[in-house]
Amino acid sequence: MRFGKYHSIILATAYLFITSCSSTRHLPANDKLYTGANIDVNGTTTVREKKVLTEDLEGLTRPKPNSKLLGLRLKLSIYNLFRKKKANSFFGRIRDKNGEPPVLLSQVDLQQNVRVLQSHMENKGYFRAKVAGDTILRRKKAHARYSVEAGRQYMINAIHFPEDSNALFATIRKSSMESLLMPGKPFDLDVIKAERIRIDGYLKERGFYFFSPEFILVKTDTTLGNNLVNMFVTVKPDIPIESREVYRIKDVHIYTGYSLNMERIDSSRSQAQYYKGYYIIDRRKRYKPWLFSESMKFEPGDVYNRTDHNLTLSRLVNLDLFKFVINRFVINRDTDSAYIDVFYYLTPLPRKSLGAEFSAATRSNNLNGTMISVNWKDRNLLKGGEHLIISAYTGSDVQFSGALRGYNTIRYGGEMNFGVPRFVVPFARFKIKGGYVPRTNIQLGYDMMNRVKLYTLNSFRAAYGYLWKESLVKQHELYPISVNYVHPTNVTPEYDSLIHQDTLLARAIQKQFILGATYQYTYNQLATGIRRTNAYFFNGVIDLSGNIAGLSSGADVKNGKVVTIRDVPFSQYIKFELDGRFYRKLGLHSTWVNRAIVGVGIPYGNSVQLPYIKQFFIGGTNSLRGFRSRSVGPGTYRFIDTLDFLPDETGDIKLELNTEFRFRINGPLYGALFLDAGNIWLMNDSTYTHKPGGEFTSKFLTQLAVDAGIGFRFDITLFVIRLDIAFPLRKPWEQNPWVIDQIKFFQKPWRRENIIYNLGIGYPF
Repeated sequence: MRFGKYHSIILATAYLFITSCSSTRHLPANDKLYTGANIDVNGTTTVREKKVLTEDLEGLTRPKPNSKLLGLRLKLSIYNLFRKKKANSFFGRIRDKNGEPPVLLSQVDLQQNVRVLQSHMENKGYFRAKVAGDTILRRKKAHARYSVEAGRQYMINAIHFPEDSNALFATIRKSSMESLLMPGKPFDLDVIKAERIRIDGYLKERGFYFFSPEFILVKTDTTLGNNLVNMFVTVKPDIPIESREVYRIKDVHIYTGYSLNMERIDSSRSQAQYYKGYYIIDRRKRYKPWLFSESMKFEPGDVYNRTDHNLTLSRLVNLDLFKFVINRFVINRDTDSAYIDVFYYLTPLPRKSLGAEFSAATRSNNLNGTMISVNWKDRNLLKGGEHLIISAYTGSDVQFSGALRGYNTIRYGGEMNFGVPRFVVPFARFKIKGGYVPRTNIQLGYDMMNRVKLYTLNSFRAAYGYLWKESLVKQHELYPISVNYVHPTNVTPEYDSLIHQDTLLARAIQKQFILGATYQYTYNQLATGIRRTNAYFFNGVIDLSGNIAGLSSGADVKNGKVVTIRDVPFSQYIKFELDGRFYRKLGLHSTWVNRAIVGVGIPYGNSVQLPYIKQFFIGGTNSLRGFRSRSVGPGTYRFIDTLDFLPDETGDIKLELNTEFRFRINGPLYGALFLDAGNIWLMNDSTYTHKPGGEFTSKFLTQLAVDAGIGFRFDITLFVIRLDIAFPLRKPWEQNPWVIDQIKFFQKPWRRENIIYNLGIGYPF
């Protein structure tokens, strides 16, 4: 506490010392500190119109005054404090990085600002606006004042498109139904510029490859009176003849081994292979020709359009075979008609790569872990863009304290993933529209987990499925075949004795056989990289297992009919999980984020609950951060861990709600305030699960666990290091669930029992 007291005194003293240095003390002689501009707008018809104009005009004046924080020019004070320090000295670097030199009145060009403001008013349709400027002096400070007489804004009366019958004018006229210029709307130069870009895009979609927005001319007639204007959309008379033509695709050339320092040989076909209308120059025979015919959206004879242009580039990049994809179009001079040749220059990525990763983690449950993983990748195994990825890992968790100290965990495993850049479906052939190449994936994996002195679990898995994207924000994953078999071995007598004390421990060593299918859909507006005011994320998963086998065999575990496959009961269930998120931008560096997760697993037939590896759990670094992972629920059930095992509560139903306010503290350091709520439940009653209070009922909302906390994030774009500190507000297993009145931050026993520290990489959601 003493340190905190003296630390506060030191900070306050430093603050007063810095701010006591007058911001005007060190100004040049006969000059003043410029404090900004005031805009006084008169003559507008509405309050909102005046507010918008004032904000726009204030943003156009130059220079900008020194920045303020809480009304104080701290950066200017820092600059003045160290103004005489050398540039490369310690304090000189502090000044140059964190300070601002004074903005002086002598830097203000009043007449230039008047011209800029006058021009902006005319661009917004205030053709009769008048702007005047003056400076107001007060001791060693000065500011500018601009008076704007807006007058009435001109409105659009009518828009006329060209009436000529040639192809170019007819196409422009056809686009008029989508025009951004509308009668009754204000004259606005920005809208006119956007209209030119819109017309250009419309023409590009219809073969006018060489057209440009600068060729569009919008003439105005302001002589109507009553502040109305007629607009005439036309084309400049001296545009190149190529820009008036509708172009079709003639020849498509694909160079597969292009290097950036190579000379382009556009006309050479001596070494080209002609395949389905494409000339493929692949001297080293690295790729099968069909790979490109399925990637191309352009075919000879097609009318050029920008959509197919962009989709083809996107598909070639999406193959993950080429480091660079360069594209150009050239007029074909061998024909009298309007044709263009297309050239694609592809620079291959290294075919094979080897990577390794090492990680270490310290957890709040006394486990300290390490992990080493190695992966090998072949990007073009069978010359058809097939990806083969073989990965292996090994790791361990060591417990240094607790009753079970020395009962460590050793893990190792591997996975083979073979991906083909198309749909491989028996007796059928599908092609997906859009700019993303679909993939067929075959996965084989094995994982071993050895709890030393207790047991060993062997997990074998295989899957066959498809991945495809509709767009950058929409993605699908369908695995019609998914098999998982878990086989325990080396169960020690010591663990058997523990099971007799707690029969729930037997779940960890149950044999499990899961045969089913999964489908996943993801909608992610954040994937565009555009920071929207409102952004949405949605992920939905459907997981089915044993449905056909269960229906055909008549399995009914509740009535004593358990069906096995090689002496292992297969799991039978339907599982749904929905994850929805809403991101609301609040200012430049602040965001309000909300998440809701709903999961439902319905065991039936051959199962009374979901298999252990498929059940839901809650709590931990990315969930309820005020509770340890897997330590909450199901329902109001509370397992008293007398054996000092890690908490391991799971359920068939899950509900989780999170809200978090994220804000910037300084530079790459961000903060967060958050609130989490949720729980898990069992679908069947305690007769089958032996967990009283764990069944899902209509009172589920009264059984939610709630926590709150603060977070700190170091975000340098490449990765985010996150520390969240949270504590419970509501414990559903308590007789009086709300524990807010029990919070005692200054008492060590309460902090040790309730405060949870979560260290993670990346944001929780």
